[in-house]
Amino acid sequence: MRNTRYTQPAPRPGDGLGAALTGRRVAAVSGGGRLELTLDGPVTVRVVHEFRFAGPAEVEHFYPELTFRPTGPLLALVGRKVGSARVTMAGGLELVFDGEGSSDDAASLSVPPHARLAPWSVFTPRGPVCAGLPGGEVVWPEPGGEPG
Repeated sequence: MRNTRYTQPAPRPGDGLGAALTGRRVAAVSGGGRLELTLDGPVTVRVVHEFRFAGPAEVEHFYPELTFRPTGPLLALVGRKVGSARVTMAGGLELVFDGEGSSDDAASLSVPPHARLAPWSVFTPRGPVCAGLPGGEVVWPEPGGEPG
């Protein structure tokens, strides 16, 4: 699959990221040197740099490159659905997870862009959906390719 790079996230027909993630349940959360969210499908969201997780009760900041263990609120994402997913104008990633019965239980994960490394990626066994690259660039599969 050839890739096309956009310096800013460009609108995509059918919203490839939203279509690939929205409505999928979180099957597993793992830590270590990176955060991996495995969604049903399977689709994997991998975060290798700092991120912020905002749950109903608190906001946590994580630095996976220092090695970390997922906290209780992160592990509580298992079984929840991705309510929305988007790439920010700066090239970051934002995921919102549906609440378990009310909007008061909603949670979000935000990954900012990074100047020197690729902080996040989304992929399936068939290949990448998209990835944040150094400097806030985002790489997408060639238009017409299947995102997953």
